[in-house]
Amino acid sequence: MALSWKLIIDSGNAPTLADFWAAALEYEVEDPTALIEQLLAAGHLPERAVAEHNGRKIFRGYAGIRHPDDPFDQTSGVGQGRRLLFQDVPEKKTVKNRLHIDIHSGPVDLATLVDRLEALGATRVREVDQGPAGHWWVMRDPEGNEFCAA
Repeated sequence: MALSWKLIIDSGNAPTLADFWAAALEYEVEDPTALIEQLLAAGHLPERAVAEHNGRKIFRGYAGIRHPDDPFDQTSGVGQGRRLLFQDVPEKKTVKNRLHIDIHSGPVDLATLVDRLEALGATRVREVDQGPAGHWWVMRDPEGNEFCAA
């Protein structure tokens, strides 16, 4: 039986970066509002641990996104399948990522994908053309994390 996993990405502004990646991957931003309200009402969560983003309550410094077709917990909004979790950290990104995401263009061409990602806030770094081995763009998300669009 395969293990369950999620990818954790350090960030400077978790909810904003989650919005970018949800749009880029066509994922859903998790909504923990119901869980947060329960925890607040029961006195198990201090108000200082909560923030608001896009009209939803969130855990301050955290935001998750999930694949729209995967199951998720109705109360917490937490995905039970393909999932990315963003967590704020005090230090800025200083070196190249050791792990990155590749986004494949699917039914649209690469130029259309790259234009869409730029409109969301990504920037192009360099184009790579390896002939028959592949063609892609190295890009950066709004916080400078590298990824590839192929």
